[in-house]
Amino acid sequence: MSDTSWNDDPSRLLRVTDGFRLAEVDPGATPGYRDGKKSGENDLAHGTKQLDELQERLYAQSRVVPQSPSLLLVLQAMDTAGKGGIVRHVIGATDPQGVHLKAFKAPTEEERAHDFLWRVEKEVPGAGYIGVFDRSHYEDVLIGRVRSLAPPEEIERRYGAIVDFEKLLTDAGTRIVKVMLHISPDEQKKRLASRLDRPDKHWKYNPGDVDERKLWPDYMDAYQKVFERTSTPDAPWYVVPADRKWYARLAVQTLLIDALRDIDPQWPAADFDVEVEKARLAAT
Repeated sequence: MSDTSWNDDPSRLLRVTDGFRLAEVDPGATPGYRDGKKSGENDLAHGTKQLDELQERLYAQSRVVPQSPSLLLVLQAMDTAGKGGIVRHVIGATDPQGVHLKAFKAPTEEERAHDFLWRVEKEVPGAGYIGVFDRSHYEDVLIGRVRSLAPPEEIERRYGAIVDFEKLLTDAGTRIVKVMLHISPDEQKKRLASRLDRPDKHWKYNPGDVDERKLWPDYMDAYQKVFERTSTPDAPWYVVPADRKWYARLAVQTLLIDALRDIDPQWPAADFDVEVEKARLAAT
């Protein structure tokens, strides 16, 4: 972090640990970052090169080592918090052939006929891939809890099922980075108003978002429960303040870079004689 404006480790500052209280997190803060938007945008551009190389190394390694690790980014947030911006400005800077993006919508009739994790299990990233869940299996204990879409005892069961599911993934070599983009209700209101003021953004506006705003305290309680029940040493949660888009993007990028550095993927060695191939190529 010496080449950036980070003055503390975001993976430590943003990580959910024992005693964490979502209500104490300021959505407008920039934990661990000492400068403002301009520096943040510069650092994001600098980090893009690092993330791109690490992702390419991860993918390349898996072409010759079938049991190579993978990385799964889980994005959860209230609407307008910036999940799409993370996908475009952070993940979008990497090679798409090594990325698997899945946005989970309301379950289909077929999906509802199975356990809630059935559709999720089919979308986990394969070896060498970065997987991105834009919303995820956590919808089933967030909306499910707030909107009473399942009995309380079923919601309770799902917490344990999620922990077991994620433990299977990490044991199999998938590194999981779970991020909640934490936006304030005032900032969300501004962003929704902006969508209404711009005809080119009307397609992004959902009248149902206003109804969900009325349930904001219930959603915050549901998120708090999620953190308490499913933030584990193998798959911890990170809460990223999201009122400042530039900070949220930079923080998520940094979390991904840290995770990939920890995985430490290596360029595969050539399975041919490089000097011989140089000579053969020169002769053509």
